[in-house]
Amino acid sequence: MAIEAVIWDFGGVFTTSPFEAFRRYETERGLPVDFIRTVNSTDPDTNAWARFERAEIDAAGFDTLFLEEATRLGHAVRGAEVLPLLYGDLRPKVLDALKTCKAAGFKVGCITNNVPTGHGPGMAQSADKAAAVGEIMSLFDALIESSKAGVRKPDPRIYQMMCELLEVAPEACVYLDDLGINCKPAAALGMTAIKVSTQDQALAELAVVTGLAF
Repeated sequence: MAIEAVIWDFGGVFTTSPFEAFRRYETERGLPVDFIRTVNSTDPDTNAWARFERAEIDAAGFDTLFLEEATRLGHAVRGAEVLPLLYGDLRPKVLDALKTCKAAGFKVGCITNNVPTGHGPGMAQSADKAAAVGEIMSLFDALIESSKAGVRKPDPRIYQMMCELLEVAPEACVYLDDLGINCKPAAALGMTAIKVSTQDQALAELAVVTGLAF
């Protein structure tokens, strides 16, 4: 089936990965490598991170619950210290690729796991950054935010919701995400999944699938 739509994750795709900021934080505080990711991946459907991304708790609740979870794993880290690390730097080349896809007639959508903190859907830490994110978000034909939808990746329902919004079959979609765990359900539904390891790698793979030059 011909590709009709390109669906994008936001953090780690249009921005640099928050994992880089996590590692800097861990190094500065003498924490084990990938400690924050370990907390986030423990009880991944019911932990503080998952509940916050579904907007079941607020920032204060996340701060408390994350601290409890981190402490149980050996290191007292407050959730309030993790939240500022989520927003990375924008990648202009990926934004240009989005514009190219849209200009070529592809439907474009965004599925983002986010939390009700910061400014706007990109969780920006300043109004200026929020405005830059807003420019990107305005280009999408459909946008699903986990904190508003009450469902988060990798739940297959969120991908199906996007297909319904764009009125396309999964087999006619390309999906880009920096997490393999989020790419797997997309691929299982029939989407062409691209795991974003680097900006150039992702755009090269997207060029092959769409026939466009980025």
